Amino acid sequence: MADLKRRAVLGGALAASLALAACGNGIGSRGGDVIDGRVAATLNFMESQYPGTNDLRAKSVGMLVMPLITEAGLGFGGSYGRGALLVNDITVDYYSATQASFGLQIGAQQYSHVLFFMTEEALTEFRSSPGWAAGADVEYVVNAEGMNLSADTTTTLDPIIAVVFGQTGLLAGASVEGTKYTRIIP
Repeated sequence: MADLKRRAVLGGALAASLALAACGNGIGSRGGDVIDGRVAATLNFMESQYPGTNDLRAKSVGMLVMPLITEAGLGFGGSYGRGALLVNDITVDYYSATQASFGLQIGAQQYSHVLFFMTEEALTEFRSSPGWAAGADVEYVVNAEGMNLSADTTTTLDPIIAVVFGQTGLLAGASVEGTKYTRIIP
């Protein structure tokens, strides 16, 4: 009987060890390097294609850069992407962005977005939250076809400004409202 219990305990310990070993914790992985490279490319693209965002970048106290969000839907939909939070142009944390939706939708698209934190309070609230959801407190700077993205004086008074750009695909509209951001270890 004791031998049977010992085997059960050892078997359980072995199974738990294998399960934990299968779950990479990111230590030694290149996930952060990959995200940092994509963030740099996204910022370079945004600056070259939408020079009006340079003023936002200069005035912000931090930026959450999501280089690639993939969204798809057929009745039910969702989106996912990973990015980095930059303060003084230095990566301080990595985040995932997820969104779920339901309604009349069909198709898929990819896009980039940047959240500009214009106040220390907004940045602190975002960083101290275990999972922050974008809502009505986010001001959008919209990229209409053929127009430049820019921020006027009213917009720069908002605590968080979202810039969505680089849309490709066949799903109408891209928004960060309702998107949940969660800190990750890449």
